[in-house]
Amino acid sequence: MQQMMQIKKNVYKMLDGSKKNLVQKVGDGSIICRFEKSPLPEEKTDIICPHFLELKWANGCSYDCAWCFLQGTFRFTGKQPRQKDRIKVKEHISTFLNNGSLPEVLNSGELCDSLLSENSDDPFSKFIIPLFESQKKHKVLFLTKSTNVENLLRIDQHENVIMSFSLNAPAVSNKWEKAPEVEDRIEAARKVSDAGYETRIRIDPMVPVFEWEEHYTGLIEIFEQFLPERITLGSLRGLQSTINYSKDKTWVKYLSEKSNWGKKIDSEIRFEMYSTLIDYLKNNYGYTNVALCKETVEIWEKMELDYMKIKCNCLM
Repeated sequence: MQQMMQIKKNVYKMLDGSKKNLVQKVGDGSIICRFEKSPLPEEKTDIICPHFLELKWANGCSYDCAWCFLQGTFRFTGKQPRQKDRIKVKEHISTFLNNGSLPEVLNSGELCDSLLSENSDDPFSKFIIPLFESQKKHKVLFLTKSTNVENLLRIDQHENVIMSFSLNAPAVSNKWEKAPEVEDRIEAARKVSDAGYETRIRIDPMVPVFEWEEHYTGLIEIFEQFLPERITLGSLRGLQSTINYSKDKTWVKYLSEKSNWGKKIDSEIRFEMYSTLIDYLKNNYGYTNVALCKETVEIWEKMELDYMKIKCNCLM
């Protein structure tokens, strides 16, 4: 008789001080485990990053963005995409979906681009979405810079799927992101949004290039295309391992401060960038559903945002 896979749970202290009994990992943790690399904040320079669940169905990315942390993460094995055995992935997911835990989002794009296999004969979307549609509690998050959404548009039932597109100002993307054009990503996001998918946007990492105000407020014209369910803002940051293994280090000149998540842009500039976009969203579109990604306690407080009630990209 096959031994039932074990689920390890742990009592976690949340950002608001409450405690929850949550899944830490399924089986050996090679497919589903909790992201716990960001400790609860103690200092003003500590970042806010809730402990979300990773769905590690693949590693790597075919895009070659200068600041990608995967360059440091996979420095020994290489960043080219490698998918894991689908039988094992299904076994771990099925075990998780039937464990009776609190509702959560599984992030399928932390260690890869979630749409990396969509041009293949066995796209991940056709495999994973029916699994999550078999229940009504948990959701799967696709995080991507890809424009390959045709398979998604053919799937009628997708209530438990969240699409999230990573965007940047075109002037920034053209210089440092070797990925599809930003305008094409926006069009892909519009398509899945029109098809009824819950669609989020990450504007990350913001870089204070010359005339950045014009570049980033111009990006908000996305609202002429569709209404994102949620927007998460982040600024340029670099773990030392990322900096060491980046082939193009021209972006590093913007980093001047230290945090417990590597180097960051000067805090005054970050505050100005976030304030500009958040005010622009509120004043021009009445939009306020905005959070910050891996940002310090100091900036959250200066922005007068409540990180204890954070609703960022990777959460339900």
